Amino acid sequence: MLNLSNLSPQEGSRRPRKRLGRGPGTGHGKTSGRGHKGFKARSGSGVKPGFEGGQMPLQRRLPKRGFTNIFKKEYGVVNVRDLEKFEAGMKVDRQALIDAGLVKKKYEMVKVLGDGEISIALNVSVDKVSAGAKVKIETAGGTVEVKEA
Repeated sequence: MLNLSNLSPQEGSRRPRKRLGRGPGTGHGKTSGRGHKGFKARSGSGVKPGFEGGQMPLQRRLPKRGFTNIFKKEYGVVNVRDLEKFEAGMKVDRQALIDAGLVKKKYEMVKVLGDGEISIALNVSVDKVSAGAKVKIETAGGTVEVKEA
């Protein structure tokens, strides 16, 4: 019966490792397969990844693309359905959304989008609101205040 104690690899699937520098009879003695002198015979040598024999490497031949806009404004996004967490009549601003775990602290501005439905009246005070979200919040009896940046 075959079990872990008598497992062995398939015949011919494993080769013994090449033992370098073990005498002339092995065929890998003296220079250990590195030849006589030259760059590749030295320790620590070897062609680095991307080196193309002095030709300009591919990563330097290709053009750079795009840029990073340092004035980019990033908004924390909240959907109308997420506002159901709050109690009716509550003032919902950036800090309230952070406390509820709906927006991460790293976002300095918040935008409310209109995905989902809302059934409670809330006073929402954020940086941006989509048209659909505004309609849904106001039809539920709430108010929307958009802060001017």
